[in-house]
Amino acid sequence: MNVEQAYKDANALLEGHFLLASGNHSNRYLQSAKVLENPKKASLLTDALASMIKDAGIEVDTVCAPALGGVLAGYELARSLNVRSIFVEKKEGGMELRRGFEVAQGEKIIICEDIITTGGSALKAAQAIEALGGEVVAFASLANRGFCKRIGGNDTAKAECALPDNVPLFALDDFTFEMFTPDACPMCKEGSTAIKPGSKG
Repeated sequence: MNVEQAYKDANALLEGHFLLASGNHSNRYLQSAKVLENPKKASLLTDALASMIKDAGIEVDTVCAPALGGVLAGYELARSLNVRSIFVEKKEGGMELRRGFEVAQGEKIIICEDIITTGGSALKAAQAIEALGGEVVAFASLANRGFCKRIGGNDTAKAECALPDNVPLFALDDFTFEMFTPDACPMCKEGSTAIKPGSKG
């Protein structure tokens, strides 16, 4: 499926001057919440992602998402895979499982995000799950920002990728945008001010 078009149709592929969580600037930004606000479109995306995971022969018991950004994508992927859905939440320096969720020893778990950038949040989620005895069998996301290598993708992993290279990453497409440090940002030099459209804005 044409994932870029799905983002464009939902007005979720933004163009402008954006401040990223890394502190860098970019002229494009993915806002996955806009894609996922339509349940039918969300189902189409996660059904396609689930097909990739099944075709690879990945056995999974549970999908776990880092809150808040990954919760909708994780829930929909769990529905597509017909497994249960849980999520981890931030704590100082990492993430933890709360709200009565439990993980069994050896339970096979996919960590799902809406977007994988460097994979830092996904890695913290995986560490929380593994500390409880779960087995992280894959990472998954709707979109991959090109720092990490996904199954079937053409990009190579960059030094910034935090995900382990021995666990597969499944994503529907790669989105590689130009990024600039603030002191080298051409939009700043033109007098534009960066905005922060994400959940931390």
